[in-house]
Amino acid sequence: MCPLRNVFKPKEGSITSYEDFWNWFKMKQQSFFKAVQQGNNIEQDFFDQLAPKLNELQEGFFYLTGMCDDNTAELIITAEGIVKDFVFVEELIQSAPKIEGWKFTALKPAIDLKDVFIEMGGYKFNDENISFYSNDLDGFPDEIDITVVHDDLTEENRTTISNGTYIYLDHYLGELDFVTTIDNLAISGPNEKKVLVPIRKLKDFLIWRQKEFIEKYEGIWHDTKNDEHTALESVLENGDPAFAVINTDLLQWDSKAAQPWILSVEIKYDGSRNSGLPDTVTSSVLDEIEIDLLKELKDVDGYLNIGQQTAAGIRTIYFACKEFRTPSKVLRRIQRSYTDRMEISYDVYKDKYWRSFDRFRIS
Repeated sequence: MCPLRNVFKPKEGSITSYEDFWNWFKMKQQSFFKAVQQGNNIEQDFFDQLAPKLNELQEGFFYLTGMCDDNTAELIITAEGIVKDFVFVEELIQSAPKIEGWKFTALKPAIDLKDVFIEMGGYKFNDENISFYSNDLDGFPDEIDITVVHDDLTEENRTTISNGTYIYLDHYLGELDFVTTIDNLAISGPNEKKVLVPIRKLKDFLIWRQKEFIEKYEGIWHDTKNDEHTALESVLENGDPAFAVINTDLLQWDSKAAQPWILSVEIKYDGSRNSGLPDTVTSSVLDEIEIDLLKELKDVDGYLNIGQQTAAGIRTIYFACKEFRTPSKVLRRIQRSYTDRMEISYDVYKDKYWRSFDRFRIS
């Protein structure tokens, strides 16, 4: 693992494909290598040129760099923990050519525990003062709920200790595993009532829980063809109406954790003349987008359409998914297809028990 320099947000640029980016990088790689190796003016000589080119590919690419040894520079492309951008970081690095003197890495990798040592705000973060324990949640046996304990945490230094502990775990577990294997994470001070486990055992614990989870739900899916959908109506605080159409049979499914990733698609439109609701023409476009989504995200493949909600100039469409990469790619294509007609945004997050849809459940 190379020593890392820093993270910088991307700026504007002019590259249209992964191939374009790497062709450009190859032309610059000697001067970039020199900038990293010398480290004197790295921002101007490397970062200021790299940033706009990455940004042209898409927003959400961040980066780290450093020397692995005297002859090898490493460029790490990271999504800074944003799940919906992981797949694009991975694709970019997978498309990288072999360039002598360079190592390219997708997402911040895990670092050997003996090499993880952080100091922040006068506090140390290492395997001597950090431990953890697992919480068993009634009714939610598949959730991996972890409390990480730092010996020096108090109410006065909670922000500093919490930030440092998150950075420590990000380095120890690596960006991908830190974000995707832990469902709930809390930071705490010493707790005499709990049996504390050394932090060095956290990786093995997560591997065991993840393996147990995969074996339990492997191959399980839900056929939505004959499911019952329910139309719901409510009133917003300003008096405008809100409508939803929800697959209520699906919300009663007892294997929700088989599709633990939630895709939330938000489509904005002008509803100012119709109490926040779409007019006929807009409704047609919204329906067209939903049909396009359903064509690509099918229940037989592990992508379940939970329903939609329409109110206040926004239609939100929800899917429960078996993984996060395909939904991210599908939505990026949908965004580009409708860029001149609708403002579309989306998020992908983990919710094994679909608790974010409790408001739609009918007693």
